[in-house]
Amino acid sequence: MVWEAYKKVKSNKGAAGVDNKSLAQYDAKLSANLYKLWNRLASGSYFPQPVREVMIPKANGGQRKLGIPTINDRIAQEVIKAYLEPRLEKVFVNNSYGYRPNKSAHQAVEAVRNNVYKYAWVVDMDIKSFFDEVSHELLTKALEVHVPEKWVKMYIKRWLETPSQDVNGTLTHKDGKGTPQGGVISPLLANLFLHYVLDVWLRKNFPNVAMVRYADDAIIHCHTEREAQEALQAVCKRMGECKLQLNEKKTQIVYCKSARNRLKNNYPKKFDFLGFSFKPTLFPNKRGGAFLGTGCAISRKAQTRIVEGWRKMNFHRHPTETIQSIAHQVNSQMRGIIRYYGKINLYSLYRLMKQFNYRLCKWVLNKYKRFKGSFTRAYLWIREMRKHYPTLFYQWTVFKSI
Repeated sequence: MVWEAYKKVKSNKGAAGVDNKSLAQYDAKLSANLYKLWNRLASGSYFPQPVREVMIPKANGGQRKLGIPTINDRIAQEVIKAYLEPRLEKVFVNNSYGYRPNKSAHQAVEAVRNNVYKYAWVVDMDIKSFFDEVSHELLTKALEVHVPEKWVKMYIKRWLETPSQDVNGTLTHKDGKGTPQGGVISPLLANLFLHYVLDVWLRKNFPNVAMVRYADDAIIHCHTEREAQEALQAVCKRMGECKLQLNEKKTQIVYCKSARNRLKNNYPKKFDFLGFSFKPTLFPNKRGGAFLGTGCAISRKAQTRIVEGWRKMNFHRHPTETIQSIAHQVNSQMRGIIRYYGKINLYSLYRLMKQFNYRLCKWVLNKYKRFKGSFTRAYLWIREMRKHYPTLFYQWTVFKSI
């Protein structure tokens, strides 16, 4: 179990924890390290080290705490996760998609896209600081239902109570709540917690609605305005009972405008989910006309974040760069962007690719002064490069013209 967990952790790579031990350093004494961990896990003498706390930027300009356990602790958590996951998978509902085997974000987005054709109303939920607020008491009650093994519960309790350590070395101890966002076992514990807080409760109390959940991001589909209002009020109350809180600024009722639904001017017509925007869109019909429905495409926030990343790369201001080195820098990211967002709606990425071309043109103009600031000549130069090296940039192999 320890060996299989190690292989999984190694394949996921990741940074060092508070001990500053990288995967390469861990591998240098692999046999001794794994034997020591196995021995302590088997004897009950394993205690986790503090979790290294880092801050990562959010799309809205704020920051989110991310906890990075040591490699030893990640392997130990993977052991317990692999042991518990098959058992809990038999309990979880089908409309929960986050961090589960054979489930994906694309499946969750597709489920929402199918539901907006059947339901006119959406409750777009956002749980405030979910991973920081998970109640240890309630989570322990959920574990008691499915986990009789004392050794498993003992290690989970130790992980939940493990303090976090910031860049200054200051330790922050848990106050009966929170599970580090970034821990290997945290997503499984979060799914178990929300299974009882939301999934089962919603199915029992609102059997006529449909819900799609990806970890702590949830969308509730309702038939009527009244049903949506009642569901939102009930969910707010339920969150309070379970020591959680909805983010009032981000939680909203959305009207999914379509040809069959009358206009409701006092409600938003758009919502975002997993980096995609759902909003009123005209679709062509078989008779050569168009009909109104709810379309799905990459969100404006996601586009802004991607373009901001390109701006920070600043390659357009470095004329000493070669076009090959620029392609090497961006191709892995482009592959990820197109495979994630393009799988749902490839055409919606066309404008984003144009923005990258604009920055590439600025690089051309800085590198080749003979073009005298002419974007037209820069675009023609890029077009010629594409003819000679059609696979240089990943997006060139996907889009016929940009």
